[in-house]
Amino acid sequence: MSTEFLVKFFGLLLGIMARTLIPWLRKVKEGKVRGFSSRYVYSALASAAIGLILALTIFPRFEAGVAGQGFEELFKLFCLAFGFGFGWNALVNEGGAWAAKSGSFEPAAGGDGQTPAR
Repeated sequence: MSTEFLVKFFGLLLGIMARTLIPWLRKVKEGKVRGFSSRYVYSALASAAIGLILALTIFPRFEAGVAGQGFEELFKLFCLAFGFGFGWNALVNEGGAWAAKSGSFEPAAGGDGQTPAR
């Protein structure tokens, strides 16, 4: 494995982990949740799959500077991959929230039947 691939992979992985763990830690601190829901794991796995495929497609070969292997260039690549992973996890979370909201039902104000949530 090349250094570039490892930097992309770990940047993406840490971005996804940050986007998954930071909101969970905030909710734990506020007392809203007690355990780690499997929903967080599924979201992180979906983001990792999408993000890794797209990161390797968009950035197939990273060339920066003369050598392309200096610390600064690799740090830029890491930051780019971190942001990519963080962003993809945010998009997956929002997509899941929209899908859950559009598929849920809430009782009508005056009746017994179910109406789609708005």
